[in-house]
Amino acid sequence: MKEAGLEKILRLGRRLIPRQIFKFFQPGYHWLLAWFFAFRYGRPSNSMVVIGVTGTKGKSTVVYILTKILEEAGLAVGAVGSLGFKIRDKEWPNTLKMTMPGRGLIQALMRRARDQGVTHFILEVTSEGIAQKRHLGINFDVAVLTNIHPEHIESHGSFENYVSAKKKLFQKAKKVHVLNGDDKLIDEFTAIPAKKKIIYQAKDWSNLNLTTNLEGDFNKLNILAATRAAQELGVTLETIQSAITKVKRIPGRMDFVEKGQPFSIVIDYAHTPDSLRAVYRHLKGKLNEGQKLICVLGAAGGGRDTWKRPEFGKIADEYCDKIILTNEDPYDEDPHRIIEEVKRGVAVKTPQVIFDRRQAMRKAMTEAYKGDIVVITGKGSETSIALAQGQKVDWSDRRIAEELLEEIF
Repeated sequence: MKEAGLEKILRLGRRLIPRQIFKFFQPGYHWLLAWFFAFRYGRPSNSMVVIGVTGTKGKSTVVYILTKILEEAGLAVGAVGSLGFKIRDKEWPNTLKMTMPGRGLIQALMRRARDQGVTHFILEVTSEGIAQKRHLGINFDVAVLTNIHPEHIESHGSFENYVSAKKKLFQKAKKVHVLNGDDKLIDEFTAIPAKKKIIYQAKDWSNLNLTTNLEGDFNKLNILAATRAAQELGVTLETIQSAITKVKRIPGRMDFVEKGQPFSIVIDYAHTPDSLRAVYRHLKGKLNEGQKLICVLGAAGGGRDTWKRPEFGKIADEYCDKIILTNEDPYDEDPHRIIEEVKRGVAVKTPQVIFDRRQAMRKAMTEAYKGDIVVITGKGSETSIALAQGQKVDWSDRRIAEELLEEIF
């Protein structure tokens, strides 16, 4: 049976079966699907070294950097994550609005990678993917933790449940754990059994004498996570540094857009309060007296962590000199209401509300002077805006920024 046909049948079943009954059988449903596809594709993970990267922030960056390091070492690499899909030299964008794809697609990609000679496969693992058991049927050799902060609270029911979901990757990956020693919850993860545990900390940066083109202390931690994982896989520090030097930018992550304009433009995914604060704090520290941080932001809909919306406004109020609130990914929610909830957190400054995201970005650029920084957050490298009833509109913050710079200058 073709996977597309199977998915249609499953969707029809979900619609016909009463919600409470389906919810009761849901764990078994997810378990069955995960193992069905694993065996359907011949359990390809058993023939590769598989690295799972999880955490609240930095997963995509670690996957990206680790991929570059392993390639620099001459290894055949496959990768799946929010920044896209990769099998050896072939790369294509992830347009699913889903960091960790469904069980069938993951196993199909791994099978394809194995058949094309991939020896090392890197998978960005999410808490929601784990909750739906998409990690089952995958033989993880290395599990990497970036950090843990409140996220997806509504879908998991509590922060404790969110953390518990993250732990399941490490409970499954019993060989090597690479853990952030600076994280507040480190003890909960070091308590999980593994043949080998590798701890990295911010202080390791100077000890290893690493250098990078990427900005922000958070990126140093991301690089350290990738470095420790790569070293465990036999890559030398010399090769690691060579790979890191070649990474000039991470798409949609502290991503500078340069077209000769007198001010800076930064695109960043920052979709949690902690990541937004880290981005704003870093950029604010780059400004000289009289220069302004102009912030364009919104919040995602679809019932996704609504508690974050006023928090975003509060953080913008603290760091931004000018605030422009705009549409992001409303899904089935009223986008105007989402913006109002973000605005509720702004107590001191007077934010501008420009619903059209393109016009909001234009406004920020036309109000920027020499030395100012325009930072556009929330979407990063995403390729669409999600609307009601599953509709998507083609979109790229970076592409739109470049188009606007051409028009303005």
